[in-house]
Amino acid sequence: MYTSFFGLSEKPFAITPDPRYLYLSGRHAEALAHLLYGINESGGFIQLTGEVGTGKTTVVRTLLSRIPQHADVAVILNPRVTPVEFLLTICEELGLTIAEGDRNSHKQMVDLLNRRLLEAHAEGRRIIVLVDEAQNLSIEVLEQVRLLTNLETPTQKLLQIILIGQPELRELLDRTDLRQLAQRITGRYHLKPLSREETKGYVRHRLRVAGASEEIFTPAALSEVHRLSLGIPRVINVACDRALLGAYTQDSRKITAALVRRAAGEVYGRRFAPIWLAWLASSLGIAALAATLVVGWQVWHRQTSAMSLFSHAPKAVAPAAHSAALPAPVPVAAAPPAKLPAPAASVNALLEANRANTTDAAAFRRLLSLWGTALSDDRDPCRQAAKAGLSCLDQRGSWAQVRTLNRPAILTLTDDRGLRHRVVLSGLDDGFATLDLGEHSERVSLEDLSSDWFGEFTVIWKPKTARTRQLSLGMTGDEVRWLRRSLNALRGGAADPEHADVYDEELAIAVQNFQREHRLNVDGIAGVQTQVVLDTALAEPGSPLLLAQAQRGG
Repeated sequence: MYTSFFGLSEKPFAITPDPRYLYLSGRHAEALAHLLYGINESGGFIQLTGEVGTGKTTVVRTLLSRIPQHADVAVILNPRVTPVEFLLTICEELGLTIAEGDRNSHKQMVDLLNRRLLEAHAEGRRIIVLVDEAQNLSIEVLEQVRLLTNLETPTQKLLQIILIGQPELRELLDRTDLRQLAQRITGRYHLKPLSREETKGYVRHRLRVAGASEEIFTPAALSEVHRLSLGIPRVINVACDRALLGAYTQDSRKITAALVRRAAGEVYGRRFAPIWLAWLASSLGIAALAATLVVGWQVWHRQTSAMSLFSHAPKAVAPAAHSAALPAPVPVAAAPPAKLPAPAASVNALLEANRANTTDAAAFRRLLSLWGTALSDDRDPCRQAAKAGLSCLDQRGSWAQVRTLNRPAILTLTDDRGLRHRVVLSGLDDGFATLDLGEHSERVSLEDLSSDWFGEFTVIWKPKTARTRQLSLGMTGDEVRWLRRSLNALRGGAADPEHADVYDEELAIAVQNFQREHRLNVDGIAGVQTQVVLDTALAEPGSPLLLAQAQRGG
């Protein structure tokens, strides 16, 4: 998808833990050091906690990749188990064979585990039990965990236990009835979110690992990533992935702060304003408060001065003269608000006003009508299209890709409330798009439309052969003959050269040249996308296009 567009070898912000992408911030390096200490030192517990998404699991995966050769580790990923199941899991992780009749016996499994620990100790090996999501352990299992640390020689503990969990784990271990276990914890570390500078380093690090050769996020965009994610790596990953996709759909190779806010809005399900807007609102509020205080002080001062004059005036002063001695009141009137022009209808407003015409069935009905075909019912429109000799192609891409295909498309839009809409794009020109909304069309800016479109669209085209398949070197058949004839027609070559139905090196080179000219992935393989673009380049008179051939590639 966007990886080749940005020159990346893979997606840099996948949320699955991958030790290759571990960014050793000061916090993560210290957390990893605590765990390695727990493995190399004997006895007791090591506790690592952190908020959801702060990178605990990634640190654990990195730890497992650096396990010393003298250590055996039993990893428990599902702590919602009974004490018996907990013991059974440890034994299975350590490769211990348990008789069927002993699988429900605490004593038999603890004795077996104790023998294994003594053997390992004699061989100079360490046994570690690592429990992830340990905040979900029951009190009964925690008590069993504590009892396991009683397995020891006269000089040292035989089992090291590492507990990984969310902050609730700390609260759990603070309970009075678990104080015996808490007293055996020899190392505690809490993993905090990344700082602003660490967030910037984290994003750049992951992009470099994925093959980025230049800066993709602007400095302002990186600052927004930290502000909106609060430095939590998992949220950073999701927001940055959506930002890359958003930039790709807009054919932009730089990610701005506005794109990050839009991506974060997708993640959180709400809109985010620029930080300067909050500062402005705060400044205006302070200025308004200051103005109110100044005006209030002036009024109070005038009234106080008037009262002072009145109290010191001679008693014989006539009422009229007394009245003249008072200063005239100064009216304080707010300026009338400036009349703002009515905003133009936004894409969101259009979607709200035309909800009945933005269903999947309504969009396919309109798109098929552009091809002169009617939708008989709402079931499986692509199958109905196939009966008319047409074919659906679902894509996720950018405006550049939509222009390259140059066929009317159904766009999948998501409004401010997260509702999904399907709208027919029937035209593109000069930064504007024409949307077909039932009985009428609306021309909207691509900038406004891009706020609600993240690259998902469907086009319909008309294949010229009985079946459609990916064509590559060595293949034969009618589809290959059509491919060669179509490319020759564009170049003015022979209609039916020798071996027309064989996909040879010459045809592969011709396909590469065509792909290069139309900004497709240059691989010499005529996939469906390449075939659609080729068919559009030789469009039959009257077949629907997004823009005139002379405008293509704009």
